[in-house]
Amino acid sequence: MPGYSPELNPDEILNADVKRHVHASRARSADDLARDTRRFLHRCQPHIVRGYFHARHVRYTIQ
Repeated sequence: MPGYSPELNPDEILNADVKRHVHASRARSADDLARDTRRFLHRCQPHIVRGYFHARHVRYTIQ
């Protein structure tokens, strides 16, 4: 894997999903942002998280 290749990293897919669903502009403090992020992560269904690893470009992670 190249030195920097976020598109091949399932963690980066999760980060993008968090950024898409947790809106920092609505948070009034760092605590609010942390709470909203935790809430999103707790609501993530296992099949959604598994999907991060089954995307065509990161499928190498499950071989």
